[in-house]
Amino acid sequence: MFFTLDVLRARKGDCLMLHYGSKDDPHLILIDGGPSNVYKPHLKPRIGQVHKARELDEKDPLPVDVVMVSHVDDDHIKGILDLTTEQRGKNPDLRLEVTSLWHNSFDDLLNTKPGELMVETAELGGGAAGGGGPFDSGAVLASLGKSALAADVEDDEKMHAYEVLSSIPQGRTLRDDAKALGWDLNHKFKGKLILASKATKPVTLDGLKVTVVGPLQPELQALQKEHDKWLQKQKKKKSSEAALAAFSDESIANLSSIVVLVELKGKSILLTGDARGDKIRDGLQLTGIFDKNGKRHVDILKVPHHGSDNNMETSFFKQVTADHYVFSGDGEHGNPERKTLQMLLDARGADANYTIHLTYPVDAIDKGRKADWLKEQAKEKKRKKKNPDIKVREDWSPAKHGLASFFAKNPKLKVMIVDEKKPHLIDLLEPLKL
Repeated sequence: MFFTLDVLRARKGDCLMLHYGSKDDPHLILIDGGPSNVYKPHLKPRIGQVHKARELDEKDPLPVDVVMVSHVDDDHIKGILDLTTEQRGKNPDLRLEVTSLWHNSFDDLLNTKPGELMVETAELGGGAAGGGGPFDSGAVLASLGKSALAADVEDDEKMHAYEVLSSIPQGRTLRDDAKALGWDLNHKFKGKLILASKATKPVTLDGLKVTVVGPLQPELQALQKEHDKWLQKQKKKKSSEAALAAFSDESIANLSSIVVLVELKGKSILLTGDARGDKIRDGLQLTGIFDKNGKRHVDILKVPHHGSDNNMETSFFKQVTADHYVFSGDGEHGNPERKTLQMLLDARGADANYTIHLTYPVDAIDKGRKADWLKEQAKEKKRKKKNPDIKVREDWSPAKHGLASFFAKNPKLKVMIVDEKKPHLIDLLEPLKL
């Protein structure tokens, strides 16, 4: 019996494969597909290796139990869309036989129809999307003009809102693709939303126990009310810039990440998407997964949001401990953050028996993190000219801010790097030979 997490390089995003079962009865789950330029160089070749290792006929499809897309953000959904686009082609060189898509679309989460997210072009004062008439998130972005699409958007909250808005149509496209390919939607949940509540009960997939920890039903209900208010307010806004600002409520960033605890033969993996640490803890508490001391140990923790310090606290790492911590990120947007690694160290110490898994070499991550640091510093300096109260971060220091120096100062930490030329497998039961 094997139970293995297969970690792939995914640039700034997530791309994972979960293998479980036996040689005679193997099973596979695909979890997120990363942003652009992940499917062809990384995910597709890995799927091909699995197909070959299963000794399937070249024309036989590879069975996949579930394709799970944690939420609508480009760095999680785009690679899966690349996959579905290819699968819908006339002669895909590698076919999949997928039982179910697990995904909560934005419209489903907010109990809307696509048209309910539409407002009038003229009312948002944009003209760029074409005169008048209803339009969706893509047109909202178009109405913002070139400045919102440029890399120098100054307001981080608005930039995140832009990213979420731009991913909403991707979620709809994925749903359409899945339907066309015959993938059942959320099949273990009767086609309904995947969410956590007090009544949540685990589901099983050929012996694999899956407990949904997030998103949380009470928060989605509260968000629905706020969303309805937002829709009404947009008709009174004089500019689409104001509409985007209104859309940047922090709850949008966390509302949709599917968080699941998967268990097999006494071993467990916590898959977190981009959920916030405190929300994950709420879900673990709500579903009765925490022990009487408010803690839970898992064998593998996929660290939320690529190791962003905005999503983590030291207390989370004290309550949710693991033998393996997977940090997926290449340095873009500063992730994984050194502060997050320090939180882990503060919570667990350097002598505890755990391993940190990074999807890129430390020097490559630091190169990306430095570039992001300088970009954000430039934005802060620009904003400070308009507002003297704006704080500008200090100059980048490899010793103070780099991951290389962090690991050099803590040589007892066990670190493993995903090699782009061979599979990175974390085996929890029998070794997987793929």
